Amino acid sequence: MNMRRGKRRLANEINVVPYIDVMLVLLIIFMVTAPLLTTGVEVDLPEAPAETIDFGAENQPIVLTVTGDGSLYLNVGENPDQSLDPAQVTSIASRVIQARPDAPVAVRGDGAGSYGNVVRGMVMLQRAGAKQVGLLTDDISDEANP
Repeated sequence: MNMRRGKRRLANEINVVPYIDVMLVLLIIFMVTAPLLTTGVEVDLPEAPAETIDFGAENQPIVLTVTGDGSLYLNVGENPDQSLDPAQVTSIASRVIQARPDAPVAVRGDGAGSYGNVVRGMVMLQRAGAKQVGLLTDDISDEANP
């Protein structure tokens, strides 16, 4: 009886061809979808009523107001009615955020103003240490339903 006939030699190599096929398919998918992600789509944003959030007296939010002409106002600090430059906004907001890390932070932008000014305001607050920055809106439900 031949003993060699019943023994098989195990292959100790991994077949990588299926992995290469999967990687090529993924590469093609990413190459097709990447340009679609960078192009913008024009949309008309709907007007909708927003829920009012009550922060309470202890947890007063830090609000940066950006006017139509790009002026910046913080509701905290020595004089909240005084226009500030970006360095002052970052400095004051940083001190307040360090003192009250749980305080909500938001930007209130003028609807007639530039979207870029609102985004720059959000970036200033993030540089000051805000982990999350919200956007404030007016509730339109009262105007629509008197």
